[in-house]
Amino acid sequence: MKDWIQAARLRTLPLSLSGIIMGSLIARWKLLSEYRTWDIWIFLLALLVTLLFQVLSNYANDYGDGVKGTDTQRANEAEARAVASGRITALQMRNAVILFSVLSFVATLGLLYRAFFPENLNDFYIFVGLGIACILAAIGYTVGKKPYGYMGLGDVFVFIFFGWVSVMGSYYLFTKTFDLWLFLPASAVGFFSVAVLNLNNMRDIESDQKSGKHTLALKLGYKKAMIYQIILLQLPLILILAYLLKNDVRSYYAYIFMILFLPLTKLRRNLMEITNPKDLDPFLKQVAITCFITSILVGVGLNLIF
Repeated sequence: MKDWIQAARLRTLPLSLSGIIMGSLIARWKLLSEYRTWDIWIFLLALLVTLLFQVLSNYANDYGDGVKGTDTQRANEAEARAVASGRITALQMRNAVILFSVLSFVATLGLLYRAFFPENLNDFYIFVGLGIACILAAIGYTVGKKPYGYMGLGDVFVFIFFGWVSVMGSYYLFTKTFDLWLFLPASAVGFFSVAVLNLNNMRDIESDQKSGKHTLALKLGYKKAMIYQIILLQLPLILILAYLLKNDVRSYYAYIFMILFLPLTKLRRNLMEITNPKDLDPFLKQVAITCFITSILVGVGLNLIF
């Protein structure tokens, strides 16, 4: 069981929850301002679905990199990756990917039934397709003949699914409406998520080059990837601030997330001092937790208005 828990990479879970928290709590703020109800069961089911998607993605990545031999090039990580180290066989991990694909789909159906039945059947079917797309995206990062993570497209998919789909999709589950301005906080979560992926790829830039995994960080090179990283970390607070100002939010509570400005400034400064890619590993958790805390502060701050 310990090996399966390690392979699930629990430290990645807060990042995956951030978009759901952001979208759901912004939806609560909107609904309460219109004297409408907010369904906590939709929120809890959405969190469950997201957790299952993330574990599925982590198992699929472990399997895909393991069978392709990518992890054998990562001396510092080989023991942590289950398939590469032999603690879990490729067949066992493949079966786990299938199991969590089924569990994710069943949980998705339960969430969509709660959100859309019986009044919004068209939305139900559209979101079923979106759920299937999420499952395929989780698997396709490293699995298959042409995994998109090996072609430098991981940043795009992470931005779309962790940012736009997560935030705007969860918002729609509650409100049944789209708000184009929601692209701003959704993109903020997306940029944070890409920042975590880019750090991971910068750390592994040498081993990925040996194994043929052509990530965007590898294509850019370490120095340009660091500039890209700093830009990714510069944008989220600005985008969220723009969203609140556009909605004429005047409560001081809503702007409490700006207390993260100084920690993020220090984080960026510390990152720019790193010259050895392997020393980037501790920063992955820091950026993921920062994204998680940002989502909570924004959501709670808005709802303290009521």
